[in-house]
Amino acid sequence: MDIGVVELSRLQFAMTALYHFLFVPLTLGLSVLVAIMETVYVMTNRPIWRQMTKFWGLLFGINFAMGVATGVVMEFQFGMNWSYYSHYVGDIFGAPLAIEGLMAFFLEATFVGLWFFGWDRLSKRAHLMVAWLVAIGSNFSALWILIANAWMQNPVGSEFNPMTMRMELTSFFEVMFNSVAQAKFVHTVSAGYVTASIFVLGVSAWYMLKGRHIALARRSIAVASSFGLASALSVVVLGDESGYDTGMNQKMKLAAIEAMWETEPAPASFTLFGLPDQEARETKWALHVPYVMGLIGTRSLNEVIPGIDQLEEEAEERVRSGLIAYDALMTIREDREATDPAITQQFEAHSDDLGYAMLLRRYLDDPRDASDAQIAQAAQDTIPHVWPIFWAFRLMVGLGFLFVAVMGYFFYRSSFRGGVYPRWALGAAVILIPAPWIAVELGWIVAEYGRQPWTVDGILPTAMSVSALSVTELLLTIAGFALFYTVLFLIEIKLLLKYIRKGPHEDVQMTDDWQANHRARLTPAE
Repeated sequence: MDIGVVELSRLQFAMTALYHFLFVPLTLGLSVLVAIMETVYVMTNRPIWRQMTKFWGLLFGINFAMGVATGVVMEFQFGMNWSYYSHYVGDIFGAPLAIEGLMAFFLEATFVGLWFFGWDRLSKRAHLMVAWLVAIGSNFSALWILIANAWMQNPVGSEFNPMTMRMELTSFFEVMFNSVAQAKFVHTVSAGYVTASIFVLGVSAWYMLKGRHIALARRSIAVASSFGLASALSVVVLGDESGYDTGMNQKMKLAAIEAMWETEPAPASFTLFGLPDQEARETKWALHVPYVMGLIGTRSLNEVIPGIDQLEEEAEERVRSGLIAYDALMTIREDREATDPAITQQFEAHSDDLGYAMLLRRYLDDPRDASDAQIAQAAQDTIPHVWPIFWAFRLMVGLGFLFVAVMGYFFYRSSFRGGVYPRWALGAAVILIPAPWIAVELGWIVAEYGRQPWTVDGILPTAMSVSALSVTELLLTIAGFALFYTVLFLIEIKLLLKYIRKGPHEDVQMTDDWQANHRARLTPAE
């Protein structure tokens, strides 16, 4: 097996996924913020709120178009770069992706068009309904994508069929209501809401510093800070839920996040700061906070969180158990219906560990020929690189608490100080605009990099999932995708900056005149 193909395939998918996720959170959050602003417009009939709705809706539309272009390309990679993965688990993974495309994305894309071109053709209430359907469609898209991703983290509702040599769906209900999917959805969507709130806050702060569009900016800050504060608090609270799910379903990932090399007495402490050394298996200059990790990971004071060393020993036992399952599987494949029932029972007894035996395929074609040293190496491979996950998690959490503080401050100023803000605070809000994107990308690094060496945790190793491609083919496509995605990203930035500098394309008086004409035109029809 050419390890270069595996690493380059991972690099390509990571690059396209991280690029795509530059657009997703802003789409999720702006769709809801725009719907909120239009709701206020319909309730109050004040032109300023329609002006706000159309302005932020234009920025949403630019971002939505770019997100679609990058998302479609990313989904095709499952067939291009990860063909064995698609073959092995396509029956399960394909279902939520198909639903996302046929239901959620169709709903979202259809009503986006109605929203942009329906201002002069729909009544205010009908147009408002369209705005909320766009927001619901955006969030439904995220739901089904995250259900698919959560199954890779916690593969429930499925089993391996030794006759077809594939994973098969046994309960769509379990896949859909996977506890990891629920925690991931609310956490990711809340992060998108924070991203859009910081974006609206920063752009509005820039307008106030420039003395332009003050009425729009002041109201936008009020909406963004209140919505953003609730969302930022939600991210922090629901992050705890994600930590608990990780402790239940992905113990090695949790141990890597904490750089917990040895099992500690319960309740485990949280390492606030440290320098993980994977070779020495220690964390230098560690600063611990007692009890916190035990509470996050187990929600108890007496349950132990296993350390990396203990989990590696358990992994070696599972590799050996998986070899028994693999040996039985080869017999079943050869004998088919004539298989001795004892062999079938042997396979079923050890089938949960089959994926661990597959880790050996990285080193040799037939895992049954593995030496003790290779088995030990396969067990060691279950340990991800600790320091990137350790620091990505801490930076993400630190930014999360920063967003709570920023949103709380602006909410206080907008609610109790008449919407008057110091220039230093407005300047800080502008500088902070890129920060939520950094936080969400760090979150995906923790979630996906921390799952290695698995594509599907405990089931399918990443090294087995790739297509039969050459290094040259991968290098060429990586260069092509990098160029294409960079161009799209630069176009997005240029368009956003252009229309932000331009500001609302109509003033309040123009909006007022339009409203009067629109009401007169629609009244007879109503």
